[in-house]
Amino acid sequence: MSRLSRANLKARESVFASGPEIYRGDIQTICPPNLAECVATMEDCCEEAYEAQLLLRNGTYDYPRMANVLRNDRVFLLVGESTVKKYKSDLIEEVEPAIHELIDRAEQGLKSLQRKQAQLQAKVQVAKTAPSRPTSGTMAQQKLEQRRLHMLTKQREQLEAECASLEAEVKALESKSRQ
Repeated sequence: MSRLSRANLKARESVFASGPEIYRGDIQTICPPNLAECVATMEDCCEEAYEAQLLLRNGTYDYPRMANVLRNDRVFLLVGESTVKKYKSDLIEEVEPAIHELIDRAEQGLKSLQRKQAQLQAKVQVAKTAPSRPTSGTMAQQKLEQRRLHMLTKQREQLEAECASLEAEVKALESKSRQ
């Protein structure tokens, strides 16, 4: 760590605030301590600059090699039609079972949705034909049934949306497999 980064700087005070003391070195020259401090600070700045230069050089010395590695080259490879057909048939063999599985799952989901829809319609018919009684106990039951019917309706709508998205996936996969 350099002296510059350890410098004790005080607000609104000069670095050269000390008095006219005389420093006598080994050669008996007159050198004020402020000048010695300036020289030491300049040496620290030079050291920091040298370290920054080394860091920059170490970070960029292999730029030409990296530029060569990252350069793009276009390579064209000509393939015969028989090879393309072979890879296409391999891809179809790989994807076709997954498509059939998705179709089966979509059909099962659709059947379960249709069953739930039939159950809900039957409940609606029963609720319409049942005589309405204005007693407080039946009012609470009716509210509970209405809430339940509302929840089941929302669930049915969500399931229908899921079924529609599954059907769209199946159609997309079928169109991909045909191409």
